[in-house]
Amino acid sequence: MRIYLFLLLLAAAVTFLVTPGVRLLARRLGAMTAVRDRDVHEAVTPRLGGLAMFAGVLCAMLVASNVPFLEGLFRDSRQPWAILAAAGLVCLLGAADDKWDLDWVTKLAGQVLAALLLAWQGVSLVTLPINGVTVLSGRTALILTVLVVVVSMNAVNFVDGLDGLAAGVMAIGGSAFFLYAYLLTRDASADDYSSLAALLTAVLIGACLGFLPHNLTRARIFMGDSGSMLLGLMLAASTIAVTGQVDPARLSGADFFGQFLPILLPIGVMIVPFLDFGLAVLRRIGSGRSPFHADKAHLHHRLLSLGHSKRTAVLIMYTWTVVISVGLLLPLVLPLRTVYACWALGLMIAVLLTFDPLRWRPRRPRKDSDARTP
Repeated sequence: MRIYLFLLLLAAAVTFLVTPGVRLLARRLGAMTAVRDRDVHEAVTPRLGGLAMFAGVLCAMLVASNVPFLEGLFRDSRQPWAILAAAGLVCLLGAADDKWDLDWVTKLAGQVLAALLLAWQGVSLVTLPINGVTVLSGRTALILTVLVVVVSMNAVNFVDGLDGLAAGVMAIGGSAFFLYAYLLTRDASADDYSSLAALLTAVLIGACLGFLPHNLTRARIFMGDSGSMLLGLMLAASTIAVTGQVDPARLSGADFFGQFLPILLPIGVMIVPFLDFGLAVLRRIGSGRSPFHADKAHLHHRLLSLGHSKRTAVLIMYTWTVVISVGLLLPLVLPLRTVYACWALGLMIAVLLTFDPLRWRPRRPRKDSDARTP
C-alpha cells in the first residue's frame, strides 16, 4: 500500500508543478476556451491541462517500472507500456482538439485507434465474470474492448462542464476502484500485492488531485479533451486489467454482489459520466442530431436550472459518485442488512441535496435597510 501511496503522491506533485507551465503554453499557443452560449464559465480560460496530467502519469509509471515491488508488471508484460502509449496518443489527440477543435469523426477515429492499440498489446477483455467465468471469442473481446474504451473516454469528456467536476468525480471513483483492485489482489496472493489495475488507478487519482487546485471554482485552466480522454482511457484500462482476474467465490459472502461486482463497480465508479453520456446520446439522436453535437442540457446544466450554484452542483455530483461507488464496495465488508441501511441513508441524502436547492443556497447577508420597517 505504501508504494501505491508514494506513486499517487508523485503523480499529484508532478501534475501540480507542471500545470502552471502548461497554462502558459496554452496561452502562447492560443489553446483557449471561449465563452460560448452553452458554457457556464465567465472568462476565456486556457485548456491543455491534460498535458500536465499526462506528465504526472508518465513520471509515476516510469518510477514504478524501477520499483522492485512493481517492476515485474513491466518486465513480464507489454500491457503497462501499451497503456502509456495509448494514453500519450489520446492526450496528443485531445491537445490537438483543444487547439484546433477537431471534428468528431477525427476524434472518434483516434479513440478507436488507441483502443485497438491496447487490444493488440493484450489489454483486452478476455473473460467476463458471468455464471462463473465466461470466455469471450476473439471478435467479441475486441469489439467489447473498443466499446468500453471509447465510451469511457467520451463519458468523461461529456461530464467535464464545471470547475473541478471531472477531476473530482474521477478521483472519487478511482479511489473506490483502487480499493477494490487492491483488496482483490491481496486476497488472491499472500505475498505479491502488485496489480496493474491498482497501479493505474493510484496514478490516475494522483493526477486528478494534483490538477484540482488549479481547476476548482474560478478555474485557472481546464483539462480539455487532452485530460478527459486520458482519464477515461486509464480507468477503462484499469477495468479491463482487473476483469478476468476475478474468482467470484472469493469476493464476499454476498454471492450475488460478489459475482457481478467486477461489472457493477466500474459502472458505479463512472455512474455520473455514463449517465450524462447516455442521456446526451439519446437526447441528440432523438432530435435528429449527431450524438457529438454540443448542447446545453447536460446533468450540470439541469442542476443549475434547478437553482443550484456551480459549486453546489459539483458537490452534488461528487455525492452521487461517493454514494454509488462506495455503496457497491460495502457488500465486501459488511452484512447485507447493514449495506441496505447504508444505501437507503446515502440515497436519501443525495436526493435531498439534488432536489432541494434552496436549503443549500448560501443566505444573502442582511443589510440594515432590510431590517427597517416601512
